[in-house]
Amino acid sequence: MTDAPSPNNFIRQIIDADLAAGKHAAGIVTRFPPEPNGYLHIGHAKSICLNFGIARDYGGHCNLRFDDTNPEKESVEYLDSIKEDVRWLGFDWGTHLYHAADYFEQLYEWACKLIRDGKAFVCDLTPDEIRETRGTLTKPGTDSPYRHRSVEENLDLFRRMRAGEFPDGAKVLRAKIDMAAANLSLRDPVMYRLRRATHHRTGDQWCLYPMYDWAHGQSDALEGITHSICTLEFEIHRPLYDWYLEQVAPPHRPRQFEFARLNMTYTIMSKRMLLELVQDRHVSGWDDPRMPTLAGLRRRGIRPEAIRLFCDRIGVARADSTVDMELLENSVREDLNTIVPRVLCVHRPLRVVLENYPTDLVEEIELPYFPDDPPKMGTRKVPFSGALFIEQDDFLENPPKKFFRLSPGKEVRLRGCYVIKCTGVVKDERTGEVVELRATYDPETRTDAPKDGRKIGGTIHWVSAAHSVPVQVRLYDRLFSVPNPAAGEADFKTHLNPSSLEVLPDARAERSVGEAKPGDRFQFERRGFYVADMKDSRPGAPVFNRIVSLRDSWAKVAKAGGA
Repeated sequence: MTDAPSPNNFIRQIIDADLAAGKHAAGIVTRFPPEPNGYLHIGHAKSICLNFGIARDYGGHCNLRFDDTNPEKESVEYLDSIKEDVRWLGFDWGTHLYHAADYFEQLYEWACKLIRDGKAFVCDLTPDEIRETRGTLTKPGTDSPYRHRSVEENLDLFRRMRAGEFPDGAKVLRAKIDMAAANLSLRDPVMYRLRRATHHRTGDQWCLYPMYDWAHGQSDALEGITHSICTLEFEIHRPLYDWYLEQVAPPHRPRQFEFARLNMTYTIMSKRMLLELVQDRHVSGWDDPRMPTLAGLRRRGIRPEAIRLFCDRIGVARADSTVDMELLENSVREDLNTIVPRVLCVHRPLRVVLENYPTDLVEEIELPYFPDDPPKMGTRKVPFSGALFIEQDDFLENPPKKFFRLSPGKEVRLRGCYVIKCTGVVKDERTGEVVELRATYDPETRTDAPKDGRKIGGTIHWVSAAHSVPVQVRLYDRLFSVPNPAAGEADFKTHLNPSSLEVLPDARAERSVGEAKPGDRFQFERRGFYVADMKDSRPGAPVFNRIVSLRDSWAKVAKAGGA
């Protein structure tokens, strides 16, 4: 990866101040600690780029640590997908791969220390009872009736919990802090719960699993993390994070810093909601190209360079905000614009017969892959014959005033070659639908403007009917129809965009893309950037996903009613 160092932000300013003060002489150590209970999404990419980017720029290292403390929701599939996503983004943890599960024994011993110090107790209240006695922001909580058990009783019960003597949910271990604390996270939080579930790493060795807040800070301490960077929702948990570290007193004391998570229009960032979409089959899977998951964005055809560019542009701040989806789309366009070859593909074919074109003639039209700089990507030869396909929406029988494409009696230039004129319309007798056009071509206009000075309104793309290849085109759009689908009381799924996927099975493309390999990208002129699908496409039978539509001069003309 050759990206330039990321822009400055308040976290980098903190690190600069720490280093200037002589702190962290052994080096900067950050970490990315995902829970393997789902696929990573674009929001995680912001954290990945931040943590790995800081480690890279300051000559330190970033740990990839799996917060695998909840075996009921975690799986090796998710774990493997996270590794793939981090590597795909261009980052490498080297030898610094860790699991919270590797610290279970140490965490257990530290929990026993808190019990011996009178700072933790075994509680028999149910989860509902714990919530009911926690109080509110304006009302203090109520002590658990089990809060004053003796150290000896608590140690005995905790050891028996580990041994599996009690059923799931029968008991928990809680920290003994302050049930009247203004910060609700300090009101005797749960540290351990009983849960019989096979763990992907420890098997059935444990039925006693730590809560995230208990495992989080101690894992940071064990790994020597210098800057524990979390999203803003963890700010309220920082006093608890620090309290636990004070009780344990490890040799290394990490410090937590918070930044605003990524919120983006027309999507959701909740793994629970994304899982619901997958399980209810509203999408084809975690890698559905409409999903904001990194697997989905990768299958959509978006490159990691575009994701990193996007993350640099949105920056790192303390205040929550919502980023417009258009900023990501613009980053994708900018990344692809100078590296992707241009080709011709007709999405909804309408047949055009050139009545004055020699029936046995096939010409080879040489077109550049990159019209702005032909030597950059070279050229290819596109067959031209007397029967062509153009886009259905490039013809109107009764056009408005500023329609500069094809209509009866009007002329248009075909991309890279001749001017043609519509002379007739063939319709389906039953439906009245236009099924074919008749036209003539001007043989003097292959490379030049008409010699009589007449003006040609627009330019459209085309392919030869006999020499083009059939392709399937999938037009992906935003998954939701409203900017904030999770807002309000309505089920977020009611805002799913019914037009988020349109499949065009009968598209026709120039022969140069017929042997496209999965992952090959093209700009279909006037339509957008596309990729041969990673799963369903194969040479000879390509399936193309639209990565993003165009917003260049061609698209502006089309919007105004022209080419």
